[in-house]
Amino acid sequence: MGESRILSRAEALQLGPGWSHALICAPCPGRLFGRVPLRHAVLMQMRFDGRLGFPGGFVDPQDGSLEAGLNRELREELGPGAAPLSLAEGDHLGARCAEMPQRLVAHFYAKRLSLEQLQALEDEATKAKDHGLEVLGLVRVPLYTLRDGAGGLPTFLSNSFAGCAREQLLQALGTLGLVPEAELRRADAASLKGL
Repeated sequence: MGESRILSRAEALQLGPGWSHALICAPCPGRLFGRVPLRHAVLMQMRFDGRLGFPGGFVDPQDGSLEAGLNRELREELGPGAAPLSLAEGDHLGARCAEMPQRLVAHFYAKRLSLEQLQALEDEATKAKDHGLEVLGLVRVPLYTLRDGAGGLPTFLSNSFAGCAREQLLQALGTLGLVPEAELRRADAASLKGL
């Protein structure tokens, strides 16, 4: 997506509807290997181009609103398990705009579910209209760093992300308090150093 700038919802809407994507998360009390707290389950998806991104997509003018377009995209990409999801204006976390190679406005939302709701969504995802086409599968983001300082979130952040999905992920993890800020900064720095 190139260099992007952060915009409010109102500023972004003046530039056009653009794309809307959503981070979906749930508290997750589990432990990896019986000792590493998982904290939360955060969903991303493997896209058709081999990059990681968030569910969502282009908002069509006939959708009527960003949220209506996003909810339509979520049903297409996540299948029947997305039926109970209903993202609203209050779920908007922010927007980013990149001018190069062409102007792209990416609105970003977050929705908290119960772990049971998130697992039901994962279970039904293979029945989605776009499964195996636009979406190759869902993945959970590891919200921990292993003792080696690389395993978990730092390694995950070194993957290839679509557009500004990496920046949106870091923003949301901090804003929503899913990972402590100091740990988030260390994970980001480790991923950029090549681990």
